[in-house]
Amino acid sequence: MRNELRARRVFALLWAAGCLVKLAVAAQLPLFVDEAFYWQEGRHLAPAYSDLPGMTAWLVRLGTWIGGENTLALRMPFLLMGALVPLYVVRIGTRWFGAAAGWHAGSLAVLMPLSGTLGVLALPDAPLALATVLCLHAGTHLVRQISALAVLELGIGMALGALSHYRFGGVLLVGAAAMLCLPNGRRFLADPRGWLAVALGILAWAPLVLWNLEHGDAGVRFQMVDRHPWALHAEGLLFLPVQALMVTPLLLALMVQAAWRCAWPARALRPPWRFLGLFGAIVAVGIFLLGFFTDVERVSFHWPLPAWLALLPMATLLLQAWPRRWRVATWATTAAGALLAFGWLLTVSVPAVRAELAGSKYYPRNFVGWDQLADEVRAALVDMPDGTVLVGDSFKVGAELGFAIGDPDIRVLPHPLNAHHGRSPQLELWGLLVDQPLDSHALLVVSPSDMQYKALLQYYHSLCGWLGPLPPPQVVDVDGLAQRFLLFRLPPGRAEGACTLPAMAWIDAPSPRARLGCDYEVRGWAFKDGVGVSAVEVLLDGRVLGGAEYGLDAPFVAEYWRNSTDTTHPRVGFAASGRLPGWVQPGSHRLALRVHGRDGSTEDGWMQKVRTPRCAAQVPD
Repeated sequence: MRNELRARRVFALLWAAGCLVKLAVAAQLPLFVDEAFYWQEGRHLAPAYSDLPGMTAWLVRLGTWIGGENTLALRMPFLLMGALVPLYVVRIGTRWFGAAAGWHAGSLAVLMPLSGTLGVLALPDAPLALATVLCLHAGTHLVRQISALAVLELGIGMALGALSHYRFGGVLLVGAAAMLCLPNGRRFLADPRGWLAVALGILAWAPLVLWNLEHGDAGVRFQMVDRHPWALHAEGLLFLPVQALMVTPLLLALMVQAAWRCAWPARALRPPWRFLGLFGAIVAVGIFLLGFFTDVERVSFHWPLPAWLALLPMATLLLQAWPRRWRVATWATTAAGALLAFGWLLTVSVPAVRAELAGSKYYPRNFVGWDQLADEVRAALVDMPDGTVLVGDSFKVGAELGFAIGDPDIRVLPHPLNAHHGRSPQLELWGLLVDQPLDSHALLVVSPSDMQYKALLQYYHSLCGWLGPLPPPQVVDVDGLAQRFLLFRLPPGRAEGACTLPAMAWIDAPSPRARLGCDYEVRGWAFKDGVGVSAVEVLLDGRVLGGAEYGLDAPFVAEYWRNSTDTTHPRVGFAASGRLPGWVQPGSHRLALRVHGRDGSTEDGWMQKVRTPRCAAQVPD
């Protein structure tokens, strides 16, 4: 009783603290791109959408309807669902593995980074996880004894999952397979009451099925075919190190042991133990094997969460048999994982810290810059004629900018990202896709960072093909050019003339994070299709460090960018050198370029971090 009371108190403390931390983080964390699109879907309510069933959009709309158009209200339903998941883990654990093990399982569910952060972002993972634990809780009862309450709970869980994500179909298949492996499970599947739950779960798929039937299976094709290469690749080997990071190493080892103990057929175990072990083992092994054939471009580290939720209760029971130092290490590393996960989320929430990450691969590009962009867009629209239409270049810009200015109907271009994320059919249904010049003035917002740099010039050419020559852009600088947006003021109709594009440039030396000497030298290249480049300046922390000699031979540039039409090739190289001025202090700085076009345009960008030393005799300001 003493151990049970202590375990319950620890869980209550951790659960309350976790809820408060998630609430604080969710209130400060900028809106993620996918959340913004779900907000847009919520403003166009429908039974289902091209990327997902309707639940995520409905929850977002419910949150903003109750709490207003702000990020915390948008995330509140997901925070509540995320808070329920550890409670159900406790219920499963205390019922079948003992009270102390159940409370400990709930505590680990709070601390495990993959489950402990559920609900901070308004993503389908929270309702999907809740649906999973509802079905697991019901399933553990049904493999012992069939009851109306358990059947009802299973039906509710199946319906919630079907309305949350396509991935829940895999949860259902694995759950059915685990049931078929157990005698009592087979009896349940043969019982008429069991088919009532199955019927309710199948009925919940109707909106998604009808949407796909009406739109040529676009959603199914994207989720099951288009987004996956279905060819053998080595990325599946990353499963274990990634899961060790998301679950924490010792806890992952513990759950692998739990799966082995529960799923091994020769062991005489209680049916609920065997059911949970089989479910967890099949899901984990199945996702590991699929990792060698499926999508590697989008994140999938959260896919195995149903397996870990099923295995946590047995894992905590096994943990009691580990030596004390290993038990302490398991709790400590899991808690450290939770601190690191929330620390990263808090990092994204703090502008000063985000700015320090600028220029690195850890810079949270999908979270930042939207409020600043919205301010610049509002100011630009004031100076443009009445009736000017706002156009984003992709669903990301349209959704994030739409949330920032309160407009869910911003039109967007047929950007490759729209199809890449399965959003093109939905945008077309809303009538928001624009692939030709408008009959009115337009303000076009382009996010160059959303394209791989090697594909950016071709994308600029496609813009010119749709809209005609592009006027000089206004550059919106975010975090010292770590993120930038281009604003184009377009006249009505299509302008005629040579294809004029934004500038392309690169710094060849120094390399990112390298040392910029007191007697510095910066080399690179720049070109601008349609008009050419007149001059290049080197910037350090936004200030002009010096002008560059432009027009040096760089034949490799034209060889790589074969579709460039700048007639200056191959003389598009530049070099700048000099002594660091007195205002440059030792430390980390942002090195960037300012490219002047022959049409009078000026573009800042192409930023990277460099380090500068302490120089004995610097040139004064």
